[in-house]
Amino acid sequence: MGRLLTRRGVLLGALGLTVAGTATGAALISDGKPGEAPVRRVVGMSAPDGTVPNVPPCPLSVETVHSVARGLDVNLVIMKPAGSHDSPLPVCLMLHGRGGTARGFIDFGIPRVLAAAVRDGVPPFAIAAVDCGEHYFVPHGADDPLAMLLNEVPGWLSTHGLDASTMAALGISMGSSGALILARHRHDLRAVAAASPALFRKWSEAKKRNAFTDERQWQDYEPLRHTAELSGIPLGVWCGTEDPFIDSARDLITKTHPEIHSLTRGEHAAGYWLRILPDMLRFVGNHLSTAALR
Repeated sequence: MGRLLTRRGVLLGALGLTVAGTATGAALISDGKPGEAPVRRVVGMSAPDGTVPNVPPCPLSVETVHSVARGLDVNLVIMKPAGSHDSPLPVCLMLHGRGGTARGFIDFGIPRVLAAAVRDGVPPFAIAAVDCGEHYFVPHGADDPLAMLLNEVPGWLSTHGLDASTMAALGISMGSSGALILARHRHDLRAVAAASPALFRKWSEAKKRNAFTDERQWQDYEPLRHTAELSGIPLGVWCGTEDPFIDSARDLITKTHPEIHSLTRGEHAAGYWLRILPDMLRFVGNHLSTAALR
């Protein structure tokens, strides 16, 4: 039992989620009942967890780079499918959840998830991840992760032989907010995939997260308040119906009419994300491939 809990803790921490954080998030942002999801799982009313594919992981690199925009060194993780180095690959920028890191995606099994996706017919593309902090991709003092994504990351990717002009974004939890904020500033993104989007319909909800400096900053950056600016970018939205952010996901779907959306049984947890990631990577890969052929 101890070994199982340790493994679960690793998976949750990889994307910026803890067991305690799940309960807190439910209490802060959901109109539902925080204890309902575990009860559903016990009685067999929740969908099964996804698993990391049992395939060889794709090659990856990890390096430390200095971000002027953030004022600190950050980890840059790049994953490329094996045998796909003949021409510059398009790239999906994968954005982590609050408390997560770029390295966390390695522990989470993304190198194997990407390898399995390409094996199953998804057009090859690279995945890049970078440390983005905990403040929902908004400036916090001298730390500006959005400026890093806009002004520094493309150059870093180009030095690795990637096609930074053909880019998509995939976010999980807080990372979904980052992907949507990035899309407002990069209208050339080929696709945006959002899982369990940590979005806030009201300032009273956002304030409890202590992620924004004040209400004005939340108004300026909250994706749900700027959905018209996402028009024209292919969008996919996935969320579990037991997720505390389910109402925000429904609001996002109503306002944006995404190309694809999926609201199925699932929690704000690693098992749910592993279940939906193959569909998310297929969505992203197909759009990156179509763009690369133009």
